[in-house]
Amino acid sequence: MSKRTATLPITLPPRAGGVPAYRWLCGVLRGEILEGRLRPGARLPATRDLARQYGLARGTILAAFEQLRSEGYVRGRVGSGTYVHEVLPEQLLQVAGAGGTAKGAGRGTGRAPARRVSDFARRVTSFPAEERPVVRAFRANQPALDLFPTTLWAQVAGRRVRRAGTRLLLDCDPMGWRPLQEAVAAYLVTSRGVVCAPEQVAIVSGVQEALDLAARLFVNPGDRVCLEEPGYVGAARVFEAHGARVCGVPVDAEGMTLPAARLDDVRLAYVTPAHQFPLGVSMSLPRRLALLEWARASGALLFEDDYDAEYRFAGRPTPALQGLDRHGVVLFAGSFSKVLFPALRLGYLVVPPDLVDRVAALKSVTSRHAPLLEQAVLCDFITEGHFGRHVRRMREIYAARLGVLLDGAARHLAGLVEIAGIEAGLQTAAWLREGIGEDAAVRAAAARDLEVVPLGRYARGRAARAGVQLGFAAVDERELRRGTRELAATLEGLRG
Repeated sequence: MSKRTATLPITLPPRAGGVPAYRWLCGVLRGEILEGRLRPGARLPATRDLARQYGLARGTILAAFEQLRSEGYVRGRVGSGTYVHEVLPEQLLQVAGAGGTAKGAGRGTGRAPARRVSDFARRVTSFPAEERPVVRAFRANQPALDLFPTTLWAQVAGRRVRRAGTRLLLDCDPMGWRPLQEAVAAYLVTSRGVVCAPEQVAIVSGVQEALDLAARLFVNPGDRVCLEEPGYVGAARVFEAHGARVCGVPVDAEGMTLPAARLDDVRLAYVTPAHQFPLGVSMSLPRRLALLEWARASGALLFEDDYDAEYRFAGRPTPALQGLDRHGVVLFAGSFSKVLFPALRLGYLVVPPDLVDRVAALKSVTSRHAPLLEQAVLCDFITEGHFGRHVRRMREIYAARLGVLLDGAARHLAGLVEIAGIEAGLQTAAWLREGIGEDAAVRAAAARDLEVVPLGRYARGRAARAGVQLGFAAVDERELRRGTRELAATLEGLRG
C-alpha cells in the first residue's frame, strides 16, 4: 500500500464550459484509475491538500470523492483516508472462466472446442438480409420505402402506446392478438378471396416463420418437398434444414406445372400462384384447379405464398388458391414486409380449422407470439383505413414506374433483352440475348452502378435460359431512365 502523499502526480486538463467542477474532477480521477496511473489500494491525498494543489474549493473535492465512492472506484477508511478500490466496477462485470480468465479475455488464442451440434444445426445455412441504403436501378424485392408515410405510422403508434393498458403489456394468444386476426381475416376475405375465420389466422414474423412452422408440422427428415423451378431460395433452405429432399418443378407460362408421376410421395409443395417468384407469371385458373386436385389425390399439402399479390396493375384479380380449396389442403401465407416496410416483420399464416390447435401449440413453445404492441399498431393502421389507402397509392406509383421501365426498354434495350410480361409485383424478369451470360452481365452492370440479379440464383440446377431480375418499385423514374440507358450500353459492350 502506498504511503501518504500530499499531492497527486497528475495535471488536470482544461474544464469544458458548462460542466460542473466536481463532475470534471471526478471524470479525470476515474480516468486515471482505469488507466492504471492510480493503482488499486493507492491512498488519495487529503481533500485540503488537493484543494490547495489545484486551487479548487474543498467542497468540490468532497463531491468528486463522494461520486467516485458511489460508483465503486474508491472507498474510505474511518480515520485513515480515501483509497482506490482493490476491485474496480469493470472487473465485477466480467465473468471469470475455469482458468480464472475474464470472459472475452484471450478469445481466439486457443483451439476451438469440438462441438456436438444437432443434425438440424449441421444442415441449416444462413439466409442473410442485405442492408443497402442507397437505391439504384434496378433494386429488386424492395418497396419504395422513401414514400412510406412514416409520420402517419408514428402518429398511429404513439396514440396506441399512450392509451396502452396492462393488457397490451402482457402476453397474448400464440396465434396472435385477436383484433389483428379479425382485421387480417376481413382483409383477406374481401381482397384475396380467402375463405377463413379469424381464429384460423396465425400472426407470424413473416413468411420465413410460416415456412418453418409448416416444415415442423408436416415434414420429417427424408420426406419429399417440391418447389417451383426457378423459385424462392428462402423456402428451399428451410425445408433442407429440416432434412427434406427438395425437388424442383418447372414453371411455364401458366405457373408451376403439375409434379411428375415420380413425385407422388411429395409431402408438401411450395407455390407462388399470384405472382410467381422470380419470373412474375400468374398461375392460370385451370392450372390452379388441377394442382388442387393433385394435392387432394396424392395427400400432399400446398403452401401458398401470396407474394406481391397486393400490387396488381392489369387484368382481373385472380382469387387465392386457398379460396378455391374445398378439401383443406392449402396453407396460405403472406407478409406485410413488402407492402409496408421490411423491418415490421409481421405476416400471417392461414391454416385449415383442424390444424389451429396444432399451430397454436407449436408457436407457444417456439416464438410464443409476435410482438404485441406492433400487432396493435398494425391493427389500427388497417382498421383506420390507412393500409388500404397506402396500397392504392403505391399501386398507382408502381404501375407508372413499370411503364417507365417498359418504355425505356423499348427505346434502348430492343434486341438485347426480352422483358417478361407481368401484371403484378415489384420487379420483372429480363431474358438476355443469346451469347450474353448472366454473370458477365451482372458484373458489367455493377461497374455502371446498376443492380441486377441473375435469375440463375433462383435455380437449383442449370438455368434453362439466361436472364436477370429488374426491380422498378423502389426506383424513381429518373433513375429508371438512367438505368435503361446504362444497361443498354452494358449489354452492347458484352455483345461486341
